[in-house]
Amino acid sequence: MVNVGAKPVQWRRAVAAARLVCQAATIRALRAHALPKGDVLAVANIAGIQAAKRTGELIPLCHPLPLDGVEVSFRLRRDGVDITCAVETSARTGVEMEALTGACVAALTLYDMCKAVDKTMRVDGLRVLEKVKA
Repeated sequence: MVNVGAKPVQWRRAVAAARLVCQAATIRALRAHALPKGDVLAVANIAGIQAAKRTGELIPLCHPLPLDGVEVSFRLRRDGVDITCAVETSARTGVEMEALTGACVAALTLYDMCKAVDKTMRVDGLRVLEKVKA
C-alpha cells in the first residue's frame, strides 16, 4: 500500500458512472415495481452505498477511508439505466475507487435483480466522471 502519511488531509470528491443496458420491457417493469425480487432501485441504492463504504476491504492496496457522504442515483432510459455514484471525504487520498465500486455494485445488483426477466442485459461504461480536491 502506498504511504500517504505525508500528504495533507483535503476535501475530496469523485463521481463514477456505469450503465445497465436492458430491454424496454425491463424498464417498464422497473417503473411499475413489477419485478419478482421487489424494489430493485432501493436495493441497488443501498448496495452501491455499502460497496463504496467497503472498498478498502474489497480492493487490495486501497486505503480504508472515512467517507463523509455517498450518493447513488439512477436514471431510467428507454434501453437501460444510467447509474452514478458520488463520494466525498476529507482524507489524504482520493475516493475515485469508492465511487467506481459503488457504481459497479449498484449495476451488478440491478443485473442480479432483473436477470429473471431479461437475459440480454449487460453492464457497460464503468468510468470516473469527476475527481476534485480542495
